[in-house]
Amino acid sequence: MDGMKAAKRRKITDKSVPNALAQLPEFAEDSQMYQSLLEMEKKLDWTMNRKKVEVQDALARNPTTVRTLRLFLSHTVSGQLWQTGEAGAEGVNFETGQGIPAWSLKVEGRLLELPNQRARDRVPPRKFSTLIKRMIVELDRDPTLYPDGNVVEWPRGPTIQQPLDGFTIRRTGDQPTKMRLIIYLEQTPEQYKVAPDLGNVLGIKEESRVGIIQAMWNYIKINGLQDKTDRRRIRADDYLRPIFGGDGIMFHQLPELVNRYLMPPDPVVIHYSINPAQVPPERPSAWDIEVKMEDTSLKNRIMVTVQSSKDSMSDLTKLDDEIALLSQSLHNSHTKRQFLQSFARDPANFIQMWLASQSRDLESVLGSGPSEGATIRAEELRRSDFFRLPWVEEAVAVHEGLRLASRGMQ
Repeated sequence: MDGMKAAKRRKITDKSVPNALAQLPEFAEDSQMYQSLLEMEKKLDWTMNRKKVEVQDALARNPTTVRTLRLFLSHTVSGQLWQTGEAGAEGVNFETGQGIPAWSLKVEGRLLELPNQRARDRVPPRKFSTLIKRMIVELDRDPTLYPDGNVVEWPRGPTIQQPLDGFTIRRTGDQPTKMRLIIYLEQTPEQYKVAPDLGNVLGIKEESRVGIIQAMWNYIKINGLQDKTDRRRIRADDYLRPIFGGDGIMFHQLPELVNRYLMPPDPVVIHYSINPAQVPPERPSAWDIEVKMEDTSLKNRIMVTVQSSKDSMSDLTKLDDEIALLSQSLHNSHTKRQFLQSFARDPANFIQMWLASQSRDLESVLGSGPSEGATIRAEELRRSDFFRLPWVEEAVAVHEGLRLASRGMQ
């Protein structure tokens, strides 16, 4: 029963045209066109499957892009002599801090929008604090005059923090102050600085771990350093010999070797100065910093394409099933046509051949049934006396007796 259900659920996949029908003059042109369409369909299916694999690979690798982070620095001052005048010293409250000369530094940042980006592809911009791992502000001031600390650090904690658009640092004082901002960027994928020994050979200074290994492999292929006998071995040239520490290494040792020459990337360093005795600039100072990050826009477009392709594949599957059913119907009609044509040409001979075929089929069925091997010979079937033998009447009586006995038991 399970086998029958499986056979019923089995899809018809044959979409070919019968050869005898395709060779008929009235169907030759249409059959050729249909065969051309089938060949084109195979090529399209192959291309679509290849593109599907490429898209899945792109989604697994998380597409990246380079965006521009614009950093804004500005400051304000309060309680300065040029703001309060000579009478300002009388209004100073040392308990609350009101009237004490002070200044505030504001650090802000935002990603610049991509040019020619469609409105539906735009995603909410990331906050500035999510784009940096750590920020340090060093103030060049006399610690004896300003004991409230000349180093301000913001590290990203292991716990989830509220994303921020910027930071504000407030300090007291009326003297010109120079400061240095050190920013460690959060980049995807993680970037590393390559040691000069390896970086000079590969021609790169900073890259991801995967990118550095790929650059190493490209250098090996271009210079033919893969051993021709043992393809797992990499031979060293004059530039790689100090790095390998010998004449060669095995292929699986490349990642471990590259890791030895990776260092944390250099931070972004920005210098800024504040002069409380002057009016602060109306506009903030700006710096542009390149950041590598996940391309969410491209990923969303790929996801939309994948979803639409799923819907299209469902429609294509339905059309394929319809074409297969029509092809099967064409095969059945062709078989019926051949059957009727053979009967019309020579009815007597056709009947004889048909009976012989049915006799062979019957022998095959009986031979594989419960009484295996008890086949019926064709000549015995053709003789009517076969059914008038004495054992026939006895067999019928026994069969009827068993049937009546079973009915009585019920």
